[in-house]
Amino acid sequence: MVIIAALTGPLLSAQCPPEFGKGSEKADASTALGKRWKDRADTVIIGGGCVGVSLAYHLAKSGMKDVVLLEKTELTAGSTWHAAGLTTYYHPGINLKKVHYDSIKLYENLEAETGQAVGFHQPGSVRIASTPARVDEMKYQMTRTHWHVTSQYLIGPEKIQELFPLLNMDKVLAGLYTPGDGHIDPYSLTMALAAGARMYGAQIYNPAPVTALNPTTDGKWDVQTPQGTIRANRIVNAAGFWAREVGKMIGFEHPTIPVHHQYVVTGTVPEVKALKKELAVIRDLEGSYYLRQERDGLLFGPYEKMEKMVLQDSWVRDGVPPGFGKELFESDLDRIMEHVEMAMDMVPVLKKADILNIVSGPITYTPDLLPMVGPHQGLHNYWTAIGFGYGVIHAGGIGKFLSDWIRNGEPPYDLIECDPNRYGKWTDVPFMCAKARESYGFNNVVGYPKEERFAGRPTSRTSGVYELLKDKASMGFHAGWEQPHWIYKPGDDTAYKPSFRRTNWFGPVGRECRLVMEKVGVIDLTPFGKFIVKGRDSHKLLDRLFANTMPKVGQTNISHMLTPTGRVYAEVTITQVAPGEFLLITGSGSELHDLRWIGTEAALGQYDVSISNVTEDIGVLGIAGPNSRKVLQKLTDEDISDAGFKFLHYRSIRLADIPVQAIRISYTGELGWELYIDQKNMAAVYQAVMEAGKDEGIDNFGTYAMSSLRLEKGFRGWGAEMNCDTNPLEAGLDFFIKLNKPGDFIGKAALQEIKAKGLKRKLSYITLDTDNIDPEGNETVWHNGKVVGNTTSGAYSYSSQQSLAFAYLPLELCSVGQKVEVELLGRKYAAMVIQEPLVLTEPARTRLQRKAKGKA
Repeated sequence: MVIIAALTGPLLSAQCPPEFGKGSEKADASTALGKRWKDRADTVIIGGGCVGVSLAYHLAKSGMKDVVLLEKTELTAGSTWHAAGLTTYYHPGINLKKVHYDSIKLYENLEAETGQAVGFHQPGSVRIASTPARVDEMKYQMTRTHWHVTSQYLIGPEKIQELFPLLNMDKVLAGLYTPGDGHIDPYSLTMALAAGARMYGAQIYNPAPVTALNPTTDGKWDVQTPQGTIRANRIVNAAGFWAREVGKMIGFEHPTIPVHHQYVVTGTVPEVKALKKELAVIRDLEGSYYLRQERDGLLFGPYEKMEKMVLQDSWVRDGVPPGFGKELFESDLDRIMEHVEMAMDMVPVLKKADILNIVSGPITYTPDLLPMVGPHQGLHNYWTAIGFGYGVIHAGGIGKFLSDWIRNGEPPYDLIECDPNRYGKWTDVPFMCAKARESYGFNNVVGYPKEERFAGRPTSRTSGVYELLKDKASMGFHAGWEQPHWIYKPGDDTAYKPSFRRTNWFGPVGRECRLVMEKVGVIDLTPFGKFIVKGRDSHKLLDRLFANTMPKVGQTNISHMLTPTGRVYAEVTITQVAPGEFLLITGSGSELHDLRWIGTEAALGQYDVSISNVTEDIGVLGIAGPNSRKVLQKLTDEDISDAGFKFLHYRSIRLADIPVQAIRISYTGELGWELYIDQKNMAAVYQAVMEAGKDEGIDNFGTYAMSSLRLEKGFRGWGAEMNCDTNPLEAGLDFFIKLNKPGDFIGKAALQEIKAKGLKRKLSYITLDTDNIDPEGNETVWHNGKVVGNTTSGAYSYSSQQSLAFAYLPLELCSVGQKVEVELLGRKYAAMVIQEPLVLTEPARTRLQRKAKGKA
C-alpha cells in the first residue's frame, strides 16, 4: 500500500479575507484555483471527503444549479484516503439499511456513468457466529431484514467454508451472508464522484479553506475563504474530523472526536494467490475484526476494547494540527495483538504472512457511533453531514438522502437516529469521550433489543426525582435523561440482563401494569420535550403547522405535524394554557427535531411569536390508576372530580401548596394526570404524592409498563406506528386529522390526494401465540409463505396474557380474524388481526358505564 505524502494547508486561516464581491477577489481566485470563482451559490459544501463530494454529485445531478464544494487542501484528505473501503448492505438498524443499499447501487454503476474506475469488488460478506448468543442475534437480524429489499441469508458452516476456504471451522456455528458486499477504493470512489459532480455542473474549489461563516439577516450565509466570499442559500458542514472547528465558527460544539483505527496489510499469501475467486469479506464478531482480500494478500482491522483504544482528544481541546491532512498516526501493534492472535487462529495462513503495512489513521466518532445528518436547530440553513465512522459505505446513500431533503423540503424517509439535533448542550466533552470510547470498544458486542450502555452517565440532565429513584429502578437513557424502565422490589434479580427472550424484568413489569390498572402508580416523565409558543401569531402558526384544530383555553389535544407530502413528522400534545399561549409536549427523542421544524416555519412565515424551550426547566410526573383522583384530592382544595376536571383539560393548581400545571391525560389509558412542576419543586411534590397515596397502594412504575399498557389501549407511538415513512390515514390517525378545518396546514393537499387515491396498506392490531418471546417491532410478517408487512411495536399484554403488536399489512389482510405469521428468532408464530383496542381506556369505560346507567 502506498502512503501518500502529507499536504499542508490549515483549515482556519488567520488572514482577513477581502471584502465581499470585489472584482479583484474573483480574479485572484481564478488565478489561484485555475477556474472562475463563483460569488453566489445555492449550496456550499465544506469538505472534500467521500461524503461531501457525494452530496455535490447528487445535488448537481438532480438539477440544482450553483453547487459549490470547498476543500481545504485536496479531495480525500482526512479520513477518506486511508479508509479500508468496506461496503455492506448490512446494518443492525432499520433505516440505515436504506442508506447502505443506495450507496452500493450507486457504486455499481458509477464507473460506467463517469468513466472513472472505482475499484469495486463484490465477493459478498459473512458475519461469523461462534456462540449461541450470536446465532440468536443473526436470527433476530434476519426478521428485521426480510421485509427490506436487500438479500441476506443465515448459512451453515459448509456454505461459509465455500465462501472463505481458508477459515478454521472449529468454532464456527453459523454465518450471516450478504451477497453483493465487498470493498471499494475510497480514493477512486471520491474521484469518480467528483468527476460526476463536475459533469453535472458543480464547482469544486481547492485549496479553499473556510476562514469564517457569517449568517445574513435573510437566512443566507457568507462563506469566507482566502480566495473570496461566497453568498450561499445554505451551507453543509461535511468537514470530517475538522467538523468541530467549522461548527465553532458559528457557536456549535459538535460532539465528534477522532479515534485511532488501525488495520494490517500483509504481503502476498501463497494460499490466497492460488484461489480462483476472491474471498468473501469476513467479520469475526467474537474476535472483533474484519478481514478481506487485498490483491494476493489479506487486510484485517480490529476494534480494540474500550480500555485499550486511543482517542485523539487533544484535537478536541487544541484543534487539528495545521497541515494535517494525509498523515497517519504511529502504529501500535501491541495494542491490537490480542485481536491479531484471534485472527491468526481463525485464518491460520496469517501466521506465516508478512506484514507489509500497519495503517493507523483518524476516523470520526460521535457518542453513539451514528453520523449527524440534516439541518441543525438553532441556525437556519446550516446543515451537517459529519461524524461518519463508516464514511465509505454511507457516502453514496447519505449524499442522495440529503440531496432529496434539500430539494424537496422534507427527508425522503425516516432517519431520525442520525438527526444532528439528537444532541444538545448536555453532550459535553467528558460525555463525548466516554461514549466514543465505549462505542468503539463495543463495536462487535451482541446487539440485544432494549440495549443500554452506561459510560458517561448520568449527564447534567437529571430530573428532580432522579436521586430518589436511581437506586430503586433500572434506568434507561433518553436524550441525556435517566428515566426508570422498571422498578426493583425485594427478591427481584436487579442485574442488567439483556436478552432476545423474556428476561428478569418480565415479572416486575407485569406487577407494575397491575399496579396502574388496579391501584395507582407514579412515573417520571421529565424527558418529554416541552416548548412554550406565544405571541400575536401563535394560533396562526400552530394552525399552519398542525393538522388538528387548536384546543381552546384550558384544554388539550393530540396533534400532528405533517410533511408537505403528507407524512407524519411529529406527534405533539398541545395545551392552550392562556389566550395565545400554548404548551407543546413531544417525545424525548424528538425535542430539537420538532423545535427546528417549528422554528423554521415561524421564520419563513415571519410569524410574530416567541418560542421557548423549557424542557430542562420543568419536571413531569405522571400519576395513573383508579385511585389517582383520591390521592391528588388529598393534596388540593381544587375540585378534581370527573365533572370538575374533565378529560383532556388543563388547570393550574396547587398540590401540597406548591404550584403545579395539571393536565388530565395518561399515556397508560387509565385515569390519570400529568403534573408539570418547576424542577426545584419536583422532589417535594413527588414525596407529597407518595405519602398521600400510601393507603391507596401507590408505587412507582416505569416506561416498560407504560409501553405495554399503551399497546393494550391501541395507542400509536411516534417513531413506531407513525414517522416520516407513514401517512396519518394508514396509521389510523383520522380522528386527529381535520381535513375540513379552514386553515391550510402543511401536508393538507397531499393528504387529500392520498385519501382520494385510496390506501394500499393500513396499521393492524394483532395478537400472537408465542412462548418465551415477544415482538419488539420491525419484525417480518408472513402470509402463505410470502412477506406481506412488518410489525411496528410489540409487547406482552399482562391483562390478556398474550403477545400483542401493531403491524402494517396490505388492505386485503386487515380484516378482523385474518390469520398471519410473525417471525421471531427464526420461527414463524401464528398471529391474528383483532379489533382494537384490547382494553378500553378509562374514559371509554366511563362513558359506557354512564350509558348503561342511563338505560337502566
